[in-house]
Amino acid sequence: MKITKEMLKNRIAAAGGQRPADTVVKNASIVNVFTGEIMEGDAAIVDGYFAGIGSYDGQEVIDAKGKIMIPGMIDGHVHIESSLLTPREFGKVVLSHGVTSVVTDPHEIANVAGAPGIEYMIEDAERTELDMFVMLPSCVPAAPFESNGAVLEAEHLLPFINTPGVLGLAEVMDFPAVAEGTDVMMDKLLMGHTERKVIDGHAAGLTAEGINIFMAAGIRTDHESVTAAEAKTRLDLGMYLMIREGTVARDLDALFPAITERNARRCLFVTDDKLVDDLVEEGSVDHIVRRAVRKGLDPVTAVQMVTLNAAECFGLQHLGAVAPGYQADFVLLDDLDSFNIHEVYKNGRLVSGNVRPLEETNRGVSAASLPGINAGQVSARDLALPLASDFCRLIEVVPNSIVTKERKEQVTVEDDHFCISPANDQLKIAVIERHTASENIGVGIVKGLGLKSGAIATTISHDSHNIIAAGTSDKDILAAVRHVIQSNGGMAVVQEEKVLASLPLAVAGLMAEKPWEEVYERLSLLNQALDSLGAPQDFDPFLTLSFLALPVIPELKITEKGLFDFRSFSYVNVEVEHL
Repeated sequence: MKITKEMLKNRIAAAGGQRPADTVVKNASIVNVFTGEIMEGDAAIVDGYFAGIGSYDGQEVIDAKGKIMIPGMIDGHVHIESSLLTPREFGKVVLSHGVTSVVTDPHEIANVAGAPGIEYMIEDAERTELDMFVMLPSCVPAAPFESNGAVLEAEHLLPFINTPGVLGLAEVMDFPAVAEGTDVMMDKLLMGHTERKVIDGHAAGLTAEGINIFMAAGIRTDHESVTAAEAKTRLDLGMYLMIREGTVARDLDALFPAITERNARRCLFVTDDKLVDDLVEEGSVDHIVRRAVRKGLDPVTAVQMVTLNAAECFGLQHLGAVAPGYQADFVLLDDLDSFNIHEVYKNGRLVSGNVRPLEETNRGVSAASLPGINAGQVSARDLALPLASDFCRLIEVVPNSIVTKERKEQVTVEDDHFCISPANDQLKIAVIERHTASENIGVGIVKGLGLKSGAIATTISHDSHNIIAAGTSDKDILAAVRHVIQSNGGMAVVQEEKVLASLPLAVAGLMAEKPWEEVYERLSLLNQALDSLGAPQDFDPFLTLSFLALPVIPELKITEKGLFDFRSFSYVNVEVEHL
């Protein structure tokens, strides 16, 4: 919200009692995120900002007797595209959970559409009451050997760097490029430093040596810690620790022991990637707060981690507190223990959930103008996996984690080709290039996905977003792949070559251009269809599948070029000489 001289005068006058406030919140118990205490007093609001805490009169009075008043919550790291919703629909869902601001990295759509994808996200966000701050994608593609839809270098990012709401450079994930000081990476980092912007990190698997390198480069955050020891290393060396609970990656339990009274102000809760059904049913960072409080974290400390900590991390000096001069984003809770949300206010007004109209003449990038699916013809022969040995590397799924394990097993070979074995949980997995119709297809073996029959396919596969599919028969895999191609993007569940359920994703093959209620319903039908395939109930097969193509996460992944070993940062054969 832009502040004018008149607004500033009005706020100062109200603070001094020389004029009534627009709105006064009375009788609430206010969480003071600066001191960690609970305050009593009236909260005066003028022109969408808090003018004072004390005894005030206002033109409108909100009686919050018996309620707890906290600042509007901030999700400090989220990929909106992973919700399957456009920004305007995403805003409706998370606002209802008390999240009034998010810091987003649109690298999913940037990997498909490049700079126009970033423009689309920024423009669409103008239609929601939610404040959406942007970190510019630093690694498009995620690694130099991937086949994605665009390449973004410093020269492509520079026009965005001083756009209102752009806070800095998003998660730097190409560690070798940082460590080696490549010109391409140095240009991006230097841009961030020159413009005094925040630089986010992606430090998966890095030890203290790697964190030292990242910190020396000016990278100040990480959300990829999966052990308490990793978390402590990051905190010890000066990083902000982002504790992630999304749909797949759920790290709170593992990282909780690392949180102490002394370091908690350097910790944030974030969602990273969370599907619409989980956002609706569980919530956003409010869900993480509830879980942390149940685990024994002080509720006020938990509130700080989703308000002031996040605001300070990103230099958002007007957000994160119920205090004079701060934007009047706040949440009324029934109590701190249950963290049940009573009402949500944005800029001093009760959240309506309405979408702001956007003049078509102002829209530079429409969803229809973004790239769709450009894949070559796929046949059963393309899905064959010839083997010279029956000893093979398998991608082993780790439930509720984006990390995988390399597993070596004996598999069934018939006519010199891999034979799928649902009984042994040895399924086929394939990645099909979708950006240039190159017909590149990587085929491997996955364990732990747990399907007993049928196949699934999706055009969401981090970060290059090629088509990824897995299943119990080549025919079903082929049917699922062909369906998402014909739909110009989406998700599909197939059994006996029949599509049981699907969800079209018309926006770059990543998001549905539909109201969140409709997307939620279609996703529910997909999950019901997954049940008929015997899919596991303790993790999300679709989002788990989508991360099996991300080579910058340990240990073994698959791209359209084949199996990729994160540890050696190189492609490897499916066959091995011995177990």
